[in-house]
Amino acid sequence: MAEKQKHVAVLMGGMSSEREISLRSGAACAEALEGEGYKVTRLDVGRDVAQRLIEIEPDVCFNALHGKFGEDGCIQGVLETLELPYTHSGVLASALAMHKERAKAVLREAGVPVAESKIVSRAEAARGHPIEPPYVIKPPTEGSSVGVYIILEDQAHPPQELHSADWALGEELMVERFIHGRELTCAVMGDEALDVIEIRPAEGLTFYDYESKYAPGGSIHLLPAPIKLNVYQLVRKLSVAAHRALGCRGVSRSDFRYDDRPDGTGELICLEVNTQPGMTSTSLVPELAAHVGRSFGELVRWIVEDASCNR
Repeated sequence: MAEKQKHVAVLMGGMSSEREISLRSGAACAEALEGEGYKVTRLDVGRDVAQRLIEIEPDVCFNALHGKFGEDGCIQGVLETLELPYTHSGVLASALAMHKERAKAVLREAGVPVAESKIVSRAEAARGHPIEPPYVIKPPTEGSSVGVYIILEDQAHPPQELHSADWALGEELMVERFIHGRELTCAVMGDEALDVIEIRPAEGLTFYDYESKYAPGGSIHLLPAPIKLNVYQLVRKLSVAAHRALGCRGVSRSDFRYDDRPDGTGELICLEVNTQPGMTSTSLVPELAAHVGRSFGELVRWIVEDASCNR
């Protein structure tokens, strides 16, 4: 008897500030899964997602959502309630990794080095420098560098955008010591670290921001990263340690800064762990997988076959 074709619902879009990127990730994954022989239903997620899934009756959900509701434990809780197997991390790991400050406490305890930081109100951050420059201001529960501001030594005051009446990124902000140096990233599949990429923003861009991440030509990826072998292996080791400490499942990606300037500190710092890494044509995890011989189709197949409840 022929094996039943597995029906995958690809969850995409959603209601976060990263909606457009999620639509692109979801479209790429859906097309690849169809190429791998799966029956695929594309689902643009709204508040009726539970009812839609009951109607669709998939065997498994491929979570291609980014940002709030998609990678903060909310959709994972819905899928647990519906007893639908799903990809990537579960409720607790997703919620924990999404809150950058709380994730840091866990990572620090696990021996993963993180930058000093604190949570302040938007009003406090706007009044004057909450810590000595240089530092970074970022919403504690956003991704894709949304709402990130770098304040350098010569800046007299915090960014004026913090005073805006149109501010929509929450009243709680994380202020973090700025780490000079290289931008590095490493993916983990299961319990295995892949290789390490160095990311350099394209000319004219100041850091690896939203445009650098998703615009074609917005960044230069060096794979393998041109760093000392002992540092390269340490990035891989710390990525697995971070993945395990937060309780991640499936695929995660850890981002680092490495200060190897001639007059630098030499420190290697973990900035954050992404439980729902991007899966667009410019994304890092597909590039890392390809480097070790896994095609995009093979990558999404592995992710789907890894899906479960109780993650």
